[in-house]
Amino acid sequence: MKTWQRPFLLTIAGALIVLGATGITAACDGGNLSTVNVISAGAASNSPGTPDPCERLFVPAYFSAPYWETAIGSNQKPADMILDVDGMGAGTAPDPDLQYLVKQAQAAGITVLGYSSTADAQRPVAQVETDIGNYAAWYGVTGIFLDRVSGTAQDFAYYSQVSGYIRGAHAGAMIWMNPGVYPADQDYMSLADVMSVFEGPYAQYLTLQVPGWALSYTPDRFAHTIYATPEAALADALNLAQQRNAGYVYVTDLAGPDPYQGLPSYWTAEGADPVVGCASP
Repeated sequence: MKTWQRPFLLTIAGALIVLGATGITAACDGGNLSTVNVISAGAASNSPGTPDPCERLFVPAYFSAPYWETAIGSNQKPADMILDVDGMGAGTAPDPDLQYLVKQAQAAGITVLGYSSTADAQRPVAQVETDIGNYAAWYGVTGIFLDRVSGTAQDFAYYSQVSGYIRGAHAGAMIWMNPGVYPADQDYMSLADVMSVFEGPYAQYLTLQVPGWALSYTPDRFAHTIYATPEAALADALNLAQQRNAGYVYVTDLAGPDPYQGLPSYWTAEGADPVVGCASP
């Protein structure tokens, strides 16, 4: 996610999924259904899980303890929080303060994922595997958020190896991958439980095009991160994410080279939004 280093609108979302199954989908622009594109029909067997009409909040928790405590203590808690120790992964030694915060989050029913950068498949697999082991040993965290995922066919073997290692070491562990865009190779969907397919500013999000194949999967397979979003556009951003088949969403007004140094100024409103609030961790 650190690329510099590191209730759906029920009627609309339902229509998108049905249209996707028949080979037609509507593209969204600024919250309005504006164009219709012909796409290839997706196989129903590629849609694991049960469709959920609710968006779940997740938080890239790359910030200090007070923000963790605010998120954990929220009336509508995030479903997932991503723990990043040193900008690349789990670090070289356990951090007692983070150990405490992780336990508090888990006790509140929040799933904590360990952050590990793959540096677009350039980081040695052994280093990523070390992160995975250290998150489990030091923080009791087995779910992993793999960042800077290339998503290309030529790197598929690399990510298949990492995914296989996680599955073998921790049966049932959640795997998130973040290419930040829809992967060029759709086979990546077989490697991760959740694919983070958008990470960018709200202005860019307005023109996002969802590929037809993505509509053959249930919303819980996709996450969108939308930063530089003004408060006036919060509801629109959440609704657009819903229309675009994203089951996990994080919206923030923070911007610049690192928009993950705190919670959005409208965090309470984001958690209280009735569309999001229908889901519980």
